[in-house]
Formats: sequence, C-alpha cells, structure tokens
Amino acid sequence: MTKKIGILFGKERSFPEAFIQRINDKKIKGIVAEVVKIDKVAQGEPSGYTVIIDRISQDVPFYRAFLKNAAISGTAVINNPFWWSADEKFFNNALATKIGVPVPKTVILPSRELPDDTSSESFSNLAYPLDWNGIFEYVGFPAYMKPFAGGGWKHVYKLNSMEEFFERHAETGQLVMLLQEEIIFEEYYRCYCIGRKHVRIMPYEPRNPHHLRYVTDHRPSKELLSTMEEIVLKINQYLGYDFNTVELAVRDGIPYAIDFCNPAPDADVKSVGQENFEWVVETAATYAIEIAQHANPTTDNLSWGEYIKKSVKQQSLKT
Repeated sequence: MTKKIGILFGKERSFPEAFIQRINDKKIKGIVAEVVKIDKVAQGEPSGYTVIIDRISQDVPFYRAFLKNAAISGTAVINNPFWWSADEKFFNNALATKIGVPVPKTVILPSRELPDDTSSESFSNLAYPLDWNGIFEYVGFPAYMKPFAGGGWKHVYKLNSMEEFFERHAETGQLVMLLQEEIIFEEYYRCYCIGRKHVRIMPYEPRNPHHLRYVTDHRPSKELLSTMEEIVLKINQYLGYDFNTVELAVRDGIPYAIDFCNPAPDADVKSVGQENFEWVVETAATYAIEIAQHANPTTDNLSWGEYIKKSVKQQSLKT
C-alpha cells in the first residue's frame, strides 16, 4: 500500500514545492509526497495521509481541527497539533528554567483591556494595582514587550523606561503580553531542529533588514557550537517539536534562548539562503520518509515531549 506524505501550507511556495519534489525524486518504494487536498472532514475518518507537515494551521482554525481529526485517526502530524494548541511562550520560558536552559528574565501581564464577555468582577483574584515596582526591578530596562503567544515581530516593543512601558502597554488592547529582559548580545544564532535530533546552527542578525539577517561574520568556537546544539536538542526534546527553530543570543559567552516556539519556521529560500534551504529541504524530506516508513495507522503516531511523557509516567506511578 502506498503511504502518502502531505504538506499543508499557505502563501509560501519555495519550501513546499522543493519538499514534495525532493521526496518524490528519491523514488522510495511505497512513498509519495503531494500537496494536502481537503474536500470534506468527517469525524473519526482517516485523512488518507500517513504523514502531514503542517505549515499553516496556526493561522487557520479549520486546518487545526482537520489535523487533530487526522491525528486521532493515525496520521503522524508534524508538529503535534494537540501540543501546539496548548503551547505558548511564557510556559516555554518557565519550562526552560526547570531544565537548565538560560532565558531572559520574563513576566506575564494581564491584558490592558478586559477580554470580551468579562467585567471588573471577573478579576476578583487579580491585585490592583499590580506590583509594578517589583516587576520592573526584576526585569530591568531596557526590556522587550511582546505577546505571550504567536509568532513574528507583530506587537513587539523595545522599552527604555517605566514611563515608556505604560505608554506602549496602553496600545495593546486585549493582548496578553510578556515583559522580558533585553539580552544585549555579542552574537545571535537561529537554529533549525528537525526530528528532535538534527540541528542546523545559522549565524543570524535580527537587527539587519529581513533579507540580510542570515548575512553575518560570526565565527563560533567548537565549545559554543556544542553548547548551542545541546540547548536546542534539550528544548525540542522536552517540547516534543519535530520541526522548530530556536533563537539564541550570546552574552558573555552564554547562549540565552530568546525565542523557541516557532513550529512553522521560515524556510523560504529568499530569506534563509541557498545552503540553509538545501539543508532544511533534505533533512525534512528524509525525516518525513523515516516517519512514514515506521508509522502504524492503528496507533498514535504523534511526537510527545519529555515534559508530557514524564508527567504521564508520574501519574501512572501514583495509581
């Protein structure tokens, strides 16, 4: 029986097209790749795909529901749509502090405006005012404020003072924001991680224009490369992501994990460059084939991180 590998995507073209072609060019017996096609989604019915690479469901709730239905019917979805639905940046930072990964000092803030269908009475447990002095002393300035979930550089503010914080926070509406210490870095790296075992460390300069961010002259030592690879693997093994990027800012020789919840990371050839593009296409294609060859349609074929697996094990020991 032929096993199909599908890719679900939005506006991007270069990576999905190259991914499909790379798998089909390998001519692996019983394996084909194609664009995912959806004409109906019935509860509990299989999707017809052994593996689906998800590049868009974070923006399309219908696709997220489709992928959960596919997963419960035996499809290996990369990345796990159940975990991705629960994941967010503040939890990831909290988890990092428990597994020994350096991260910036970070606090989470309630939204400036009340969420829909709530009133002041809905927040009986929230102190007013918050301990702003304690918050600012902990984080310090300069600092960054950004949404606690979601990707990209939308609604990201660099703040230099308490006065600037209150001015900008007033613009954030119902967004739940993080306030995070700025890591003034000497070097910066963006790291692909595929299959929780393959790592590509890419020098990166986030202060450059978008098309020049991978153009740098960083020359990391072997020790630094080893430390960064260890951090990237640990983060993805605990979160359970099979396709992710981790951004590391190096300050005084220490890599700090700045942003590591990117389960549909940029893989466009025009932004990442030809060498990085070739690596991510080949590695993703090879990994998807590996998953397809070992997947069993009658079982759960999702990846679950060490955090979840350890929690389940602890609960089973209690019963």
